[in-house]
Amino acid sequence: MRRRRRLAPGRRLPATRLIGPAVVLALWVVASAAGLLDPGAIPAPWTVLETGSRLWDAGTLPDDILTSLQRAATGFAIGLTGGILLALASGLTRTGEALIDGTVNLNRAIPTLGLIPLFILWLGIGETFKIAIIAIVVYIPIYLNTHAALSGIDSRFVELAEVQGLSKYRFIRQVVVPGALPGFFVGLRLGVTGSWLGLVVLEQINATSGLGYMMFQAQNYGQTDVILVGLVVYGVFGLISDSAVRIVERRVLSWRRTLSS
Repeated sequence: MRRRRRLAPGRRLPATRLIGPAVVLALWVVASAAGLLDPGAIPAPWTVLETGSRLWDAGTLPDDILTSLQRAATGFAIGLTGGILLALASGLTRTGEALIDGTVNLNRAIPTLGLIPLFILWLGIGETFKIAIIAIVVYIPIYLNTHAALSGIDSRFVELAEVQGLSKYRFIRQVVVPGALPGFFVGLRLGVTGSWLGLVVLEQINATSGLGYMMFQAQNYGQTDVILVGLVVYGVFGLISDSAVRIVERRVLSWRRTLSS
């Protein structure tokens, strides 16, 4: 008998998502040790580590990290709530879709960071406009992916629910929500990443603390090691937050049989 060819990628390797960053770090170490990198432009990893330790001992790095986390968390929470509510209203009712979907897509077509001058005029140059911009960056991918998942539910499931006589509430809870969760988690991962991308720009605008402010000040004094400390911290937090979403997604969607599982 002809042996069946396996097309799946096979079993997952442990800690696979750390292999790529580890390879980049190893290349950085080797290139720095071999003198292939200009220390003034790209300091060696041990120099960045030493600078980070010095900033931590001085107390500036913990304060900046805490400030950035608070801004990102507040904006993310607002954007997450708004994205879910708008997606549910637009995906479950025709009236909501008519009122909301076009408006959100118009908002998506406008560069969010281009709204900064207008939001400064509306909300002032303090913390409020920064949180508002982060919330917009977050809610758009969450809305788009959740709305697409709601609209893409197989009509056969709807017909089956009607034949079974499910109420509107049971239909949403047992059919709509489970069917839309995969799309929601895709939007959630994009929203988490977007909160960090927006934060690094916003913290360079009239800020007195935060990782972006620290990097902006380092740019003025040509301190590339401090800039790299900020980038490394952003990267670590981005990787941790994305991994946390993946873990939750894997547990919540454990019933799915996919290539990744």
